[in-house]
Amino acid sequence: MSQTFEFYDARAREAEAEADKATLDNVRDRNLRAAKTWQALANQAKRVMLDRAKTEREKAARRAVEAADAADIQDVIDAADEAA
Repeated sequence: MSQTFEFYDARAREAEAEADKATLDNVRDRNLRAAKTWQALANQAKRVMLDRAKTEREKAARRAVEAADAADIQDVIDAADEAA
């Protein structure tokens, strides 16, 4: 199951809040480690999201260029047919 940046970020904030409330050092440390891990996952999810968006933009641009090239080729073929 794919999780979102928002999910991971919310877990990181929850772990930080739990660490702030903790009275025992080991509980605070555990929650701080969890917050660090959740934040790393959030950062990774954000990078993946941005990379996917960039890839999709690049693919769309490539498809537009290919469509324009195909239209240009068709224009040349049509002109050649008319000249024949």
